[in-house]
Amino acid sequence: MGRVAYARIAPNEDLVVGVEKLCLAEGFSNAFVRGALGSLVDGCIGTRDGGVKHVKGPAVEVVSLAGEVRKRSDGSLKASLTGVIADPEGNVFGGPFAAGLNPVCVTFEVTLEEWLPDA
Repeated sequence: MGRVAYARIAPNEDLVVGVEKLCLAEGFSNAFVRGALGSLVDGCIGTRDGGVKHVKGPAVEVVSLAGEVRKRSDGSLKASLTGVIADPEGNVFGGPFAAGLNPVCVTFEVTLEEWLPDA
């Protein structure tokens, strides 16, 4: 394991893309999500049949978040994030977050731990 970074994702920025950008900014080629706190405007998570479940907000709470970021062969980063979200009525849903479809509501704090697979 390597360094640890604690950072904030800005309002209306996508959660998945935001985590990838944070890794780029910190110089992390590979990382694990170690903690998170925040909410989304709306939430979109993958379903078992390959579709996407759209959870209407405002303020869809992220109850838990886990995942990793890995460097691709072309040098770009790909975040794979899975979590549990709750809509304003308290209904709970879980699954992988769809990239580009999960805008942060106010702010979103995330803790990332660098992974050094060759160390």
